[in-house]
Amino acid sequence: MYNPTVARLTYRALLGRRRALILFALPALLILIAAAIRAFNGADDQVAADVLGGFALATMVPLIGVIAGTGAIGPEIDDGSIVYLLSKPVKRPTIIFTKLIVAIAVTMVFSAVPTLIAGFVLNGNGQQVAVAYTVAALVASIAYSALFLLLGTVSRHAVVIGLVYALVWEALFGSLIAGARTLSVQQWALALAEKVTGDSLISSEVGLPTAITLLVAVTVGATLFAGHKLRTLTLAGEE
Repeated sequence: MYNPTVARLTYRALLGRRRALILFALPALLILIAAAIRAFNGADDQVAADVLGGFALATMVPLIGVIAGTGAIGPEIDDGSIVYLLSKPVKRPTIIFTKLIVAIAVTMVFSAVPTLIAGFVLNGNGQQVAVAYTVAALVASIAYSALFLLLGTVSRHAVVIGLVYALVWEALFGSLIAGARTLSVQQWALALAEKVTGDSLISSEVGLPTAITLLVAVTVGATLFAGHKLRTLTLAGEE
């Protein structure tokens, strides 16, 4: 199910100069903000939770997920270079699964690792805040990557749709409409973070069993559907 050649091509596409600048900019900004807050405000558990929840998990993780998930396959479909892969003796679900693994790895490295570093900078992992948000970033990376990889497979406007979901649905509607939070990857991830801290610093609108079920369902469902869509994509020479 994992093809090293497809993985190498995908890594090369995702870590190209322009995308790499964006991928490095967001984590660098988070760590810079964390250092500035620690310098001026000192260690504060609540402030650390607010920064990691408000910027790292709510903004940085989904944006990196959009870049990695859609970028793993969307540009190849748009410019037609996907034909090269589809013409090779590689099963199309294998292509999707490999690209998903790459997208997850890139999203985790550029979101979960900086979150952990920023958490230690902010309050030295007091009350397990840094670890809790790192766990949330890790699981959110998996769901976001699968979801945005699917968008990259089915739509030429995947980046726009992904940004609308991440910044409008989750950030805006999620803060105003209680029901919208149930359909939020961010809230599902927060349920695990809440379990790690075990206190009132972190709270989620979704219970832990529901969150785990929805995370697994979205990840598996999006991956299977993306594989199906790629399987039904026909080459001109096949007609």
